[in-house]
Amino acid sequence: MTEANLNPSDDEREPPLGWPANRAEKPAEDWRRFAESDREAGIEVSEDFERFNQRNDMFNRAYWDPEVMTDHVTAFFDAYVDPKPRATDGFTQWDYALLVAAWSVAKDYSGRGHEEGRREGFLDAFETFIPLAPTQAELTGEDETAARIKKAAKFLGANLVGITEYDERWVYDQTADLTTKDREDKSNPLPDGMTNVIVLGHGMDYGLVQAYPSALGASATGREYSREAAIATSLASFIQGLGYRAVASSNDTALTIPYAVKAGLGEYGRNQMVITPEYGPRVRFSKVFTDLPLTRDPPRRFGVTEFCNQCTKCADACPPKALPFGAPEEGGTNRSAIAGVKKWTADCEKCFSFWTRMRADCAICMRVCPYNKDYSKWTMQLWQRLMGTRLRRLMLMLDDWLNFGERRAPQTWWQE
Repeated sequence: MTEANLNPSDDEREPPLGWPANRAEKPAEDWRRFAESDREAGIEVSEDFERFNQRNDMFNRAYWDPEVMTDHVTAFFDAYVDPKPRATDGFTQWDYALLVAAWSVAKDYSGRGHEEGRREGFLDAFETFIPLAPTQAELTGEDETAARIKKAAKFLGANLVGITEYDERWVYDQTADLTTKDREDKSNPLPDGMTNVIVLGHGMDYGLVQAYPSALGASATGREYSREAAIATSLASFIQGLGYRAVASSNDTALTIPYAVKAGLGEYGRNQMVITPEYGPRVRFSKVFTDLPLTRDPPRRFGVTEFCNQCTKCADACPPKALPFGAPEEGGTNRSAIAGVKKWTADCEKCFSFWTRMRADCAICMRVCPYNKDYSKWTMQLWQRLMGTRLRRLMLMLDDWLNFGERRAPQTWWQE
């Protein structure tokens, strides 16, 4: 964070409408405490930073922005409710049936508050199953409490768990109001006093990711949306049962990637994804905001930035050329980019347009990433370690030579 960002004018100190209830009186000055952990995580925030309005993400713009709204968009969303199978491998009735089934739990969660104007997991935080206990459980220290939370999270189904400090910069300035035709701005409050964010990682099926782009491959994403809805709400309910407040969240409420990076779960890559040591880029993340006292995890660096500086496989393979070449830059090409953060930024309009024309998720950038390996094998664990050394250019050449990112015919997944 630059010094200029630490001394806003009096006018700039007026919090925007919808700022979370647990805001600081002078938020820009309060952000100073994140400077060191930003550096450790490789996050660069400038004086031009603005908190993101969720109404500007591509999925919400599809409902109100004439630059995005097309017949292809309508057909894309319809495919997840009333699919139109075709003879093409990966888009058959079997493939679409699995896709719709994989999404079913997430769809059920998102629809349960629809009559009240809520879309849980996408526009609004999840409702938890258990009310706040009237008394708080005895704690034996933040280290022990964090260890128990991680054990409970993994018991409930999470593959990865990290803990970081609550950071209001990544909370949406506004969300989208489902009850309005154009998804107008809606305030985005959180309860007072949230201090920590528990980030949960949900590993995607390696074989299905190899089948991207296809409706079958998109089942890998749908399954994790459904899993994270159940796991995050269960963990939040557990914490509520301990007498501490917890808010379970998926795509709603806040950007997840900065929290995942700060919680030590991975590094940000050129393909706009968090690259994890355990799964590479094929991970979905959810989060739980809480006031439970917990020891936090430091950011973890293992050479992803240095490797991505040399590798452009995701950008080369992107059909609509939506991914960036060159070094990270601040800003983006359209309103779906967050302002004031220096990073690799995709052209989301190009990306989403390709998805809608295909009637399914793309994720070629995930499939071809050299970090997308089966790390249950010790040989691939060794491979990853070498990618983080001065041998990275050689490992990139070997990755090309061995065709690790090559698409597998979707039908082979059914035959394994």
